[in-house]
Amino acid sequence: MAMDKYEAVFISTPSIGNLVPTVEFAHHLTRHDPRFSATLLIITVPERTIVNLYTQSLATAISHSHSHVNFIHLPTIQPPTPDQYQSSLGYTSLLIDKRKPHAKHAISTLISTTSVAALFVDMFTTSMIDVAQDLGIPCYLFFASSASFLGFMLHLPALDTQLAVDFVDSDSHSGFIVPKDSAVELIVPTFSKPLPPSMLPSHVLKRNKDGYFCFLENACRYTETIGIVVNTFLELEPHAIESLSISGLPPVYPVGPILDHAGASRWHPDGAQQQDSIMEWLDQQPPSSVVFLCFGSMGSLEGPQLREIAIGLERSGYRFLWSIREPPKGKLDLPGEYTNVEAALPAGFLDRTAGLGIVCGWVQQVRVLSHQAIGGFVSHYGWNSILESVWHGVPIATWPVYAEQQMNAFELVKELGLGVEIRLDYREDSDLVVAEELERGLRRLMDGEDEVKAKVREMEAKSRMALMENGSSYKSLTSLIQEISCRIQGSEVKY
Repeated sequence: MAMDKYEAVFISTPSIGNLVPTVEFAHHLTRHDPRFSATLLIITVPERTIVNLYTQSLATAISHSHSHVNFIHLPTIQPPTPDQYQSSLGYTSLLIDKRKPHAKHAISTLISTTSVAALFVDMFTTSMIDVAQDLGIPCYLFFASSASFLGFMLHLPALDTQLAVDFVDSDSHSGFIVPKDSAVELIVPTFSKPLPPSMLPSHVLKRNKDGYFCFLENACRYTETIGIVVNTFLELEPHAIESLSISGLPPVYPVGPILDHAGASRWHPDGAQQQDSIMEWLDQQPPSSVVFLCFGSMGSLEGPQLREIAIGLERSGYRFLWSIREPPKGKLDLPGEYTNVEAALPAGFLDRTAGLGIVCGWVQQVRVLSHQAIGGFVSHYGWNSILESVWHGVPIATWPVYAEQQMNAFELVKELGLGVEIRLDYREDSDLVVAEELERGLRRLMDGEDEVKAKVREMEAKSRMALMENGSSYKSLTSLIQEISCRIQGSEVKY
């Protein structure tokens, strides 16, 4: 008897932080159950060269493997004009919305040849729910961040009223709203402690800008999906996951940690030769002796902050590997590589620290974190980086920069005891983290906080067990597949 075959379709926000985990989850799904194949609909953003290099590499990777994941590049369209958006998120949201006819056409073509079982949207592509509804396809949300942040987004429509009542516009050029009363705290069910307003994403603190409306409009649609798949695991976020198991919400399936273990080495243009020399240098360092500083695919710091970091690193005396990126030149650009790194740092810094550390541009983060010489990670606290660090048992110090990273830092440090605090609420226009502040944080990260290090090692083991047969995420994915299968077969689904 022939085995039933199902097709799962995915459409992701065209950013590395959302697209990579979506691709990896598609692979994970098809490996877990051979009845499933997956098709990703790719949205191209001409200005995002790195994202485009990644998507172009996917076809090459497929041709050299036995993967059951395919890719369809949606047609390019006339991009929004500058008068139509205020932020890069506003620009991306307009691009996504304009791709609905193309997505509908692509899925309709698939329906004519195969059994399309589900459409997976992500946190910022919920306008594609309209396509699923038009075609009569079950729609799920793949959420590539934490369960705690998912809870915040689900709570945002209700929180919107409090933000309007208890907050006012500030006088600073940042455009952030501020609480009328310093005692204002936010109650979000997925956090066990009240959330300080300073932990909110910058887009939420700019309530009169298009980025906030993108957050709110997408959040309002999450409950229109049949189920929510989250890249986390029960042992990491027990309170947040439990708080999402309430009546009125779609069922939540924690299936993580879903990671790209190969990292960007397969496709990034910036030199395998330099990466190999970095790994050779790490091979020569004692175990757990090197602090690694890296701020993500969209993270960059201005010159004055770089100089404070350099001074703090030099004073600390620790071995270091420091990845720095030049700030983007335009609103839609990503950080780039410095043509003259030395000019961005204090005079003589590279000479004085030669042998003690390496300053580089882009680096293969997963490969570095897996090296035994790494003893601590100063991170922007993007969710993918947190999961990678936990997987490799590397303690993390907090330096959030953008998106939901302040919230991630708060959860890891204040609620889970898995992070070391340097600064929880850093973002654009923040006061500098001065050298002394960084130096104190580095000493806690590398020589103190034994309880945090023990918890991280324990969570490393739990993260791996979650994906094993009968592990929490393995069973959650099995339940999701059973739900999809029953729904397409017309059976009653029992939760």
